[in-house]
Amino acid sequence: MPTTTQIPLTTITFPEITLRTRDAHKLRGYFGELFREHSPLLHNHLEAEQGEEGVKYRYAYPLVQYKVLDRVPTLVGAGEGAGLLAQLFLHMRELRIDNEDFPVLSKHIRHEQATLGMADDLIDYRFETLWMALNQANYRDYRQYSEAEQQAQLKRVLTSQILATFREFGLWLEPHERVLVRLGRVGVPVEEHKTQFKNQPMVAFSGGFTTNVLLPNGLGLGKAVSRGFGTVSSQQ
Repeated sequence: MPTTTQIPLTTITFPEITLRTRDAHKLRGYFGELFREHSPLLHNHLEAEQGEEGVKYRYAYPLVQYKVLDRVPTLVGAGEGAGLLAQLFLHMRELRIDNEDFPVLSKHIRHEQATLGMADDLIDYRFETLWMALNQANYRDYRQYSEAEQQAQLKRVLTSQILATFREFGLWLEPHERVLVRLGRVGVPVEEHKTQFKNQPMVAFSGGFTTNVLLPNGLGLGKAVSRGFGTVSSQQ
């Protein structure tokens, strides 16, 4: 049997509120501040110890992710983050974005045990939001590569991001198991786009991939997943 694990997954949507995809970081700012005292999982900042200065960051895989999918504000919590979002669900009465108040007239919550791990078959996934694959260091390498080398680099990066997600949830593969990745899907190549991240120009990618891995719909891969980047959904 392939190696898998079950992880708690909570998804909250606000179907009567319409936002832009790029507003996802504003959702993160709003809820991270609103519930700041509850948990650093909501904003990925750790409280400084007495005598320390500045902000410390939690660099592990974000367990609470803020997204705008099909213009609908969406919060996804995985593992410990799933229980946290479920606890706070009843306290979400409004959104404040760009000094505009959006009353929450309805909100939907789905709580499930989702499967993460290796699959018996190959599965097609689509990036619902742009995938920010590269950091500053490997972007410099990427720019110097041929197209074939760029594709090979992106494949390596995606494989490592999948394995890092496994490790976050305590999943370790058997020696004979190997993650297989093919970039792009039939008729849908992985394409490069320019985007903004923290007011800096960055490159990100659309499209999808095929892999022998089970990934819960709604989880993100890559950089800035807490801000909505890299959200995947299976095409089965």
